[in-house]
Amino acid sequence: MAERSIRVAVVDDHPVFRLGMAGLLGSLDGIEVVAQAEDAARALERIDATVDVVLMDLHLGDDSGIETTRDLVRALPDLAVLVITMDEDDESVVAAMRAGARGYLLKSASPAEVERGIRAVANGEAILGPQVAARAMATLTSGRTAVRVPFPELSDREREVLDLLARGYDNATIARRMVLSPKTVRNHVSNVLTKLGVPDRAQAMIKARDEGLGGDGSGQ
Repeated sequence: MAERSIRVAVVDDHPVFRLGMAGLLGSLDGIEVVAQAEDAARALERIDATVDVVLMDLHLGDDSGIETTRDLVRALPDLAVLVITMDEDDESVVAAMRAGARGYLLKSASPAEVERGIRAVANGEAILGPQVAARAMATLTSGRTAVRVPFPELSDREREVLDLLARGYDNATIARRMVLSPKTVRNHVSNVLTKLGVPDRAQAMIKARDEGLGGDGSGQ
């Protein structure tokens, strides 16, 4: 009896890339493309429990692939999400994996790397593309020591927002760097101000910098 094909959905707002990826995957043995979506709403509508793996871009027009990943994994815990994006910064990798992605590839990945990534996450493994893995290893072997976590009352995501706020970034820039929607960033900033007991961003920035957040505060 033949083994069932891996059923894949491709979520990307660029039709040329999405259709090209669907064509590539459809040519591979044991992989079947069963859904495509260009934004969060269609992804949530078209992806169900029959899908094994989602190839997810992080930028879906006005939507965030991070939030879409989180929503899909929350609704379908057995779903494997493999991010494929142009973003190779550490913040995007961490945000994607925290949202529930099992793998992270760059769009420069070869067809063989994409196929290997799909088969790996479908098998329950985690996988990082070569460039992403190299950056992760560099971080792990850089000799950094553990430090006290400032503002333990904040969630990790809220602390990341506060750090960027302390650098002088506005909400639009924070949203872009964290691959979140502006509305989500506004909500996080509001929560941070409430938890820190400060009236505005300026006071939050002062408190954050007193605790060592914000880097050099070079802003935009």
